[in-house]
Amino acid sequence: MEQTFKISSSPHVRDDGTTTGLMADVIIALMPATIFGIYNFGYHALFLVLTCIVSCVLFEWGCQVLFKRKVTVKDCSAIVTGLLLALNLSPDVPVWMAILGSAFAIVIVKQLFGGLGQNFMNPALGARCFLLISFAGQMTSFTYDGVTTATPLAELKANGVSAINLLDMFKGTIPGTIGETSVICILVGGIYLIVKRVISPIIPLMYIGTFAVLISVYSAANGGFDPTYLAAHLCGGGLMLGAFFMATDYVTSPITKGGKYIFGALLGLLTFLFRIFGGSAEGVSYSIIFANLLVPLIEKVTMPKSFGQGAELLKAEGSQAGSSKRVDKKSIAIAVAAILIITCVAGFALGYVYDITKEPIAQAEQNAKEEAYKAVFNGADSFEEYDCSDAADVLKAAGFDSDVIDEAVAAKDSSGETVGYVFLVTSNEAYGGSLQLAMGITTDGTVNGISFLSLSETAGLGMEADKDTFKEQFAGKKVDEFKYTKSGAAADNEIDALSGATITTNAVTNAVNSGISYFKSIEGGNN
Repeated sequence: MEQTFKISSSPHVRDDGTTTGLMADVIIALMPATIFGIYNFGYHALFLVLTCIVSCVLFEWGCQVLFKRKVTVKDCSAIVTGLLLALNLSPDVPVWMAILGSAFAIVIVKQLFGGLGQNFMNPALGARCFLLISFAGQMTSFTYDGVTTATPLAELKANGVSAINLLDMFKGTIPGTIGETSVICILVGGIYLIVKRVISPIIPLMYIGTFAVLISVYSAANGGFDPTYLAAHLCGGGLMLGAFFMATDYVTSPITKGGKYIFGALLGLLTFLFRIFGGSAEGVSYSIIFANLLVPLIEKVTMPKSFGQGAELLKAEGSQAGSSKRVDKKSIAIAVAAILIITCVAGFALGYVYDITKEPIAQAEQNAKEEAYKAVFNGADSFEEYDCSDAADVLKAAGFDSDVIDEAVAAKDSSGETVGYVFLVTSNEAYGGSLQLAMGITTDGTVNGISFLSLSETAGLGMEADKDTFKEQFAGKKVDEFKYTKSGAAADNEIDALSGATITTNAVTNAVNSGISYFKSIEGGNN
């Protein structure tokens, strides 16, 4: 009797459910977070949600017609992709950006790789990361109650638990993306999916649990365990949305039980590393995408053995089955030798390149420093190196633990008289990791100006610190210490904070204050 087998792509759900039914359940589960996001952020958020959904459906239909594939928009997968993308967008992004993200999610991530079941990463998160890289300023700008401000996690990273309201984070009355703010609404949707058996609880629980353990250990190792710090990390940054709705995507998550445990633990580890040691305060999107790429390897390792594997035939010496399992020692030796040769050649090549470029690079760095000296002290005729070996102790005593005086020079006039100093200061508390600036200060304690040698902040936000309108706020002022304000500078010692970039503002302000503090130690505090 002739048999016919039907071969189809994942997801392979072993029950009588349909893709349309599963997607409908996901849409229902997302409704609480969607409705709250629209209520929280207004009509523009609603328009972005509708734009993403309609765009994704149209792009999917267009691609399937163009590629002469079966049109499957009725399975609602494009609707889910559009809805998830919208919930991961800032409510302030323009409509054209939402359309561009929808095109990337459907055309690039999904359809070019064969459609539903063939995509190697979550389409909505792939689009979000694409937009983050391409339009970082607009994607990370959040307005809440008419005020552009940083997210609670960004405030937590910059200023500690005193800067956040945990109850507001749990309810969702905070700035953030459209769908990530309300933990209550996300948990309601997640529980619905688990009760309906649309998703397994293994991945979200392993993800959240691993992350919570790592954050707790980190908190305990840095001044003692703080439950508020842990709770803020759990409630912020889209962790719950990612854990229940995107990490559990059938196509891009493991199907094996052991694989789910490994996948969830990996997500928790990656999110912890990205949040604590990375430049961003978030980390969920990149963690899930990175883990998506490792799913084939995870499944290969955790796939259970087929029934009968390891039978006696494999033990038979010289049998075809047995010989196919033998270790090919010759191939391994050749591979190891090839790797060693390639490593040696590459090492010698890199060493040669370094040797011939180190002097030009050093000269370029020196020229950049001299230009920075002149930019912040253009009235000096020459600069003389000043011994700042005691700077670390001075800054530590003054409470500037995150700043370092890298170099100091005395600014001289034409007669050789010292008219001031220039300090190169590195701050390690910037949003992008670290920044370095040069600041000039005259002998009477007046800040002459600042200039950046290194600045890797978010485009459109933290990078605004390099504009003259911000830097000139420090110039020509003689103060004991600067502080920043979000309500408009009203005194010489006040600096207008960069909109949506208080972390950068804080880092720059503290770096300048470090220079002032060290200057006082040089001049004996008499200025």
